[in-house]
Amino acid sequence: MDRVFIEGLAVETVIGAYDWERAIRQTVVLDLELAWDVATVAADDDLAQALDYAAVSRHVESVARQGRFQLVETLAEHVAAELRQQFGIAWLRLKVSKPGAVRGARAVGVIIERGGEQA
Repeated sequence: MDRVFIEGLAVETVIGAYDWERAIRQTVVLDLELAWDVATVAADDDLAQALDYAAVSRHVESVARQGRFQLVETLAEHVAAELRQQFGIAWLRLKVSKPGAVRGARAVGVIIERGGEQA
């Protein structure tokens, strides 16, 4: 299966377990790989069959902004479930990074895969 990707999508959300984290918004960065039949879209050059990158990005931003998460794992699961449901995505890989969460590290986070067989 082909993949569509969105890299480096920065979104502000309430995320963290500490009281001070619950009172502010922090930036998380998401990288997505989404299974999508690119060959069919390319053969017809039909925009209507293409995955709308902007709509996917807006939906991810909405899920993240509206949520109040303690864990990046929870954010990742919510985003994955929403994308699979809203856009009919059979498989996805999602990386959620929380920059500056650990001293000395550029970022920490999780990578999850959900759905059918890996492409």
